[in-house]
Amino acid sequence: MKIVIDTNVVISGTFFGGAPRRVIESVGKKGIHACATPEIIEEYEEIVEEMIARKQGHIRRDVLAPFIAGLELIAPKTKVEVSRDPDDDKFIGCALDAKALYIVSGDKDLLDIGRYENVEMITAAEFCSRYLPL
Repeated sequence: MKIVIDTNVVISGTFFGGAPRRVIESVGKKGIHACATPEIIEEYEEIVEEMIARKQGHIRRDVLAPFIAGLELIAPKTKVEVSRDPDDDKFIGCALDAKALYIVSGDKDLLDIGRYENVEMITAAEFCSRYLPL
């Protein structure tokens, strides 16, 4: 199954744990494949750098390396204008191009969409309850 993981889930999972961490740790296991465009990966890395700077460097800068290495890189083709926040549209476009089933997100703008074409927007907790039972 292919999924796209929103930046807020990557950051929450990397720095705080819980269901978001379970989602990012599931990538490459149990048939779960996460997809991202270069622009999405760049956003992940920029936000991680901001978080490390706030915590004053007690976290290794390569913290995302294993996760990013497990991503399927997608060349962006599809442009959509669906979300109230235009910055979120890149996740929907990526999911469509990857033929992903889900966008896993904590972003209200994406979650309020619910479904776009064949892509469902769900929370990390919901993804875990469906596919990663304890």
